[in-house]
Amino acid sequence: MKVTIHNQQGEKLKETLLPKRIFEVEANNDLIHQVVVSQMANKRKSIAHTKNRGEVRGGGKKPWRQKGLGKARHGSIRSPIWIGGGVTFGPRKDRIFKKRIPKKMKRLALFMVLSAKVKNNLLIVLDNLKISEPKTQSMVKVLNKVIPKKESSLIALPELNKNIILATKNIPYAKTIQARDLNCLDIVSSKYLVMPKTSIEVIEKTFLKK
Repeated sequence: MKVTIHNQQGEKLKETLLPKRIFEVEANNDLIHQVVVSQMANKRKSIAHTKNRGEVRGGGKKPWRQKGLGKARHGSIRSPIWIGGGVTFGPRKDRIFKKRIPKKMKRLALFMVLSAKVKNNLLIVLDNLKISEPKTQSMVKVLNKVIPKKESSLIALPELNKNIILATKNIPYAKTIQARDLNCLDIVSSKYLVMPKTSIEVIEKTFLKK
């Protein structure tokens, strides 16, 4: 599989071969879906929380005696049937949403989405990606030359580059990630995948360990 290398001005320079084991993998939508759902579940945080009758303040004293008043029997004013009482079957913070996916499945799904980007001409490889100052305007100029429109883009960096990360932070349609941290969810969430050619080597070393 060959891909064209561009410079930061969007000009075509040459072609390069991509690793077959990473960028020529047949897609399995069920596997990709499973991995993406697991990643979304692992990111999920349980915020809603209701108190049950044992957590609501008060209610230690029996509201009235058991017999002789003609009233229904009650042991606590914090019973779920009382106003201000505990909540039955309400959302709780102790819910666990995490899903475990084997490493081999996650790695294979990653190769599948990378192959899909190449197949659909959504992978943009640059000879180099550098800016002198961490300015948003500088990064916008580069993206405007490289990407046809202001489409969502994921920039895979070969190493930590503070200038590019800070310059991209305020661009709503762009996001940066290190090549070694690439994952299905981030790639699927963005239309274009932009990376310098050195990022390909990082991906190969990281995900094709012997």
